[in-house]
Amino acid sequence: MTGFINILLTFTVLFSGISSQIDFILNPAKYNCITLDTSSLPSPVTEPEYDGFIQLSEVNMHYLVFGSGKKPLILIHGNGGSVNSLKEAAQYLANDYTVYLPESRCHGKSSDPGEISYALMAKDLKEFIDKLGLVKPFIMGHSDGGINAIQFAADYPDVPGAIISCGANSHPKTFKIYFPLGVAIKNIFSPDKLNDMMLTLPDFTPDYLAKIRCPSYIVSGQFDIMWISDTVYLHENIKGSDMAIIKGADHSSYMSHDGKQAYVLASQWLDAHGE
Repeated sequence: MTGFINILLTFTVLFSGISSQIDFILNPAKYNCITLDTSSLPSPVTEPEYDGFIQLSEVNMHYLVFGSGKKPLILIHGNGGSVNSLKEAAQYLANDYTVYLPESRCHGKSSDPGEISYALMAKDLKEFIDKLGLVKPFIMGHSDGGINAIQFAADYPDVPGAIISCGANSHPKTFKIYFPLGVAIKNIFSPDKLNDMMLTLPDFTPDYLAKIRCPSYIVSGQFDIMWISDTVYLHENIKGSDMAIIKGADHSSYMSHDGKQAYVLASQWLDAHGE
């Protein structure tokens, strides 16, 4: 019986996903389809103000800081990423914010305590914020970093000033089938707890998402690895959130592959909605 229910759910998600992609083509304004104009940008800040570590309860966390003396903005990279993933975005955003670029547990130069989950990474981020004394920081994450932003805002709703979640999924079932299939095959030959996490987490229910109280921006690419219907689901279940679909973008083209677009995306929305 459980197997039948899982198959039914899979086909329901598939049908909903394909329908949303078709509807997006026919009615792009319904999904707030946008393009990001990078024709006028400030010069990027080339060197970080700080490159070092902070000791948390379970993790010795490596991080960079770009800019100083302005509202804090924390950028969170995706699964398997590092400070280099969003470094270009940080260099542009440092014109408007003091940008903190941490490496999650089990990533980059940060230590590996043996366990990883979105809840544990949210706990690490809370400790990071507390230790640095950051007040109402903006949090912008890409991919797993986008999931982390949502998890953090739900687990610690009074802490963030606003979140921008880019390329996040609510559940592994909402991926387009090619992506988890590729991860699962890779995991057979090279088992990795980072892959295990992507294949089993998150599980963002409406009740869980309802815990989020800060201004929230839910973003994905037109050709992202999850269905547009899942971006709509996150938006509809995070009260008062905004949503955008980046026209022509894939999962990373407007974030880790283009810091200029990430700057425009963040600065325009935060100027209007950030606390």
